[in-house]
Amino acid sequence: MSSENLKRVIQFGEGNFLRGFVDYFFFKLKEQNLFNGDIVVVQPIEKGMCKVLKEQDCKYNLFLRGIENGEIVEEHSNIDIISDCINPYEDFEKYLSLAKDENFRVIVSNTTESGIKFDEKDALEDKPARSFPGKLTQLLYERFKNNLGGFIILSCELIDNNGKELEKCVEKYIELWNLGDKFRKWIHEENKFCSTLVDRIVTGYPQSEIELKKLENKIGYKDLCLDTAEIFHQWVIEGDFEDELPFVKAGFNVIWTDDVGPYKKRKVRILNGAHTSMVLGARLYGLTIVRECLEDELINGFIKKCIFEEIIPTLGNSNEDIKFGKAVMERFSNPFIEHQLLSIALNSVSKFDVRVLPTILEFKEKFGNYPEALSFSLACLIKFYKGDEANDSEEIISFIRENNIESILSNRDFWHDDISDLIPLVQKHYTMIEEEGMGDSFKYIVGKGQ
Repeated sequence: MSSENLKRVIQFGEGNFLRGFVDYFFFKLKEQNLFNGDIVVVQPIEKGMCKVLKEQDCKYNLFLRGIENGEIVEEHSNIDIISDCINPYEDFEKYLSLAKDENFRVIVSNTTESGIKFDEKDALEDKPARSFPGKLTQLLYERFKNNLGGFIILSCELIDNNGKELEKCVEKYIELWNLGDKFRKWIHEENKFCSTLVDRIVTGYPQSEIELKKLENKIGYKDLCLDTAEIFHQWVIEGDFEDELPFVKAGFNVIWTDDVGPYKKRKVRILNGAHTSMVLGARLYGLTIVRECLEDELINGFIKKCIFEEIIPTLGNSNEDIKFGKAVMERFSNPFIEHQLLSIALNSVSKFDVRVLPTILEFKEKFGNYPEALSFSLACLIKFYKGDEANDSEEIISFIRENNIESILSNRDFWHDDISDLIPLVQKHYTMIEEEGMGDSFKYIVGKGQ
């Protein structure tokens, strides 16, 4: 490999998400001559796609599809940014040798929500350590012993403070394996563990035969690592390494910041909150996928009311919030994604508690009354759980089926806050659903205040 084509990134994870998100970013950077390296992928668990990826020279096709500014957009790329894929369970020495190459500067990871875990059974001598943080510590220690500089470490796992949590795990391995204060000092001074927030729906390898054939016809051959994703993307990163990783210059929706928190709140409240507040009522109304909700005038009006009249006002009504809300409406309308309402409805009680309830309570605090649409969605949740499609723990389903609204809303095992104040309004909505049906109830809620 020539000096103009240096390997610069070590990536833990070879799944659909990283290949449809981070790898695409680096591929585009290179296309614009803003990055002169490659990515070496490390398979973080014993079974993975390393072998399949290597069999096709680490190249794969990515199709991005969705709606942008009201227009259907499709983009096809043949991604060739990955230069190698290493399975540390089969070649541990090759894995460790990455630490000795000073051209590596960035580490990216997505090892799922359960990936950032400390395992006290891991030993430094293991080839490799079982946990991802254990493997990372082995690599970092090898780097330290070779007197080389540290890394920019970008964690993409879907947990709060992912970078900080990963750093804490490395700290624990330093302690467990007695790696010494000099190494600890090097970890903190030479490496930057960045917490990040990722946002893109990556739909992966096509599940329907018809869609698969259509895409294979476009590329002209079979690609076992074919990946698909929506057009929308956002990557919020704590830190500022734009000079080394010029994502913003390349035109990406990447935000360098001191605190991911406000962006996380926006995503949870608007995107996830809209999902959770619409899904159960829409299902009771007879719809099956998210896109149908946008195509139905009534449910579309309900979602708009939730997002633009109730959720965003509690966040401050900034232009950025409104822009994000509009993007959410376009993402929900994506004609290429069949997002099942029942899959979103899984564990709705805990989701409602985290994603919707804080908005309801903040709305009351800010405006003096409870929001109609979001409190109606709580009545829909109770109605849905009293039916036979609820998918949650047996205890939660049984309790809701066997109790009245007052008992349900007073159950502090379900709700972090005291929401007994909501009982009369939710009871009113629930009675309306029972007596008028879902269609007329939605009409009432959407029409109110207009």
